[in-house]
Amino acid sequence: MVRGVITRFAWATGALVAAVVLAVTACPGVAEAAPAKPTAATIAGKGIDGRLTVQQHERAEIFQLLLGEVAWMANATPQTSAPKANKLGAKYVVTLLVKNVPQQVYELYPEAAGGPRAHRPARQPAGKKADGWFYGRLTMSEVLRVSGVPLKARTDVVSGGIGGGIGEEVAVEAVDPVENVNRFLEEFRRLFLLNGAVPVVILFGLAGMAFLIRRRV
Repeated sequence: MVRGVITRFAWATGALVAAVVLAVTACPGVAEAAPAKPTAATIAGKGIDGRLTVQQHERAEIFQLLLGEVAWMANATPQTSAPKANKLGAKYVVTLLVKNVPQQVYELYPEAAGGPRAHRPARQPAGKKADGWFYGRLTMSEVLRVSGVPLKARTDVVSGGIGGGIGEEVAVEAVDPVENVNRFLEEFRRLFLLNGAVPVVILFGLAGMAFLIRRRV
């Protein structure tokens, strides 16, 4: 009996080890080492003579802010189509480096109409990615400014921005009041019809039940 228990335990252990090996083999990404973290960033664009370099060990806080503006786009799904070129404003190219070797490149447009925009080019220093456009964080302009980019200070920026690049700062002239009113009336009509339909359905259900009960009685 003891030998049987030991045999079953050995079989179970072997099966578990085999399952783990198969899982690791089927998912090569698990066995791969995590990508090295950026150690510096460069900025090029309008008003910059050559390139600005922000080293992590020299300006840790500024580097983390700048990294937060672009790093989330590395594997993100594009959020919007390419805006019109005349609506983008000045372009600033941010390159992330690992030990002075370029790894990722992003294009930032802090003054784009309707709010900041960001672009992930398909051609990257460390390979190719899907070309994609994103809504930038509201803090983009200020982060670039404190990094050394000659931009005007923004006192209307919400502290912390909008995480993950989701959302945009909409200009007042971009809002159509007539469209908003029509949309509100449409939603109100749908809600009214829905609320009116529910009591009707309940009444029909009660009437049907009463009819069946009456027939049986």
